[in-house]
Amino acid sequence: MSNGSSQLADQRAEVIAIARRMTADRLVVGTSGNVSVRWGDLVAVTPSGVDYDALRVADIPVVDLSGEMVAGELKPTSELPMHLMAYRRHDAGAVVHTHSLHATALSLLRNDVPAVHYQLAEFGGAVAVAEYATFGSDQLAESMSAALRGRTGCILRNHGTITIGDDLSQAYNRARQLEWLCELWLTASRAGDPSLLSDAELARCAELFAGYGQKSR
Repeated sequence: MSNGSSQLADQRAEVIAIARRMTADRLVVGTSGNVSVRWGDLVAVTPSGVDYDALRVADIPVVDLSGEMVAGELKPTSELPMHLMAYRRHDAGAVVHTHSLHATALSLLRNDVPAVHYQLAEFGGAVAVAEYATFGSDQLAESMSAALRGRTGCILRNHGTITIGDDLSQAYNRARQLEWLCELWLTASRAGDPSLLSDAELARCAELFAGYGQKSR
């Protein structure tokens, strides 16, 4: 196997691993949600309607950036238009789409995620709720793209979440963080009117997050 083929196999295996983590972390139920990662001009993505525990590397579809099949034995997820939009328009390296409970619940009540915690700065600022459109449609991909502009995540109204990252680990961690932020607001709002951070403080935290963590010298 060539080095390129080996690396692509590793990417397809990671798609399976993250898809299974979504189920274990209760960000999805059954075969809902989907995961993809970009490798050059190719995208490895979860297939449509298949139990994640049953997936093998050969099952993971590989498509080009226009959506044409390159490899794999199964049809890609119906949400492929959203994934491709994130790659073409938002420079994503990986995409995670969940149906997480608290984020979806928040989407029924609000147009954004309130600034209840500075961790919201991880997304570049306030996270928007994209207007509803039918799953798998080009209209949903456009709605997502508008809400994702300048951000690393958004919520899809009556549907779930989309997060992007340089790699699958980063995109997945953002999906978990977004769900936690929504749960925090829902929990606090049941008891009263939550205190929120100012726009200025959130912007300051976003600047600090840009230099946060271990950096190579």
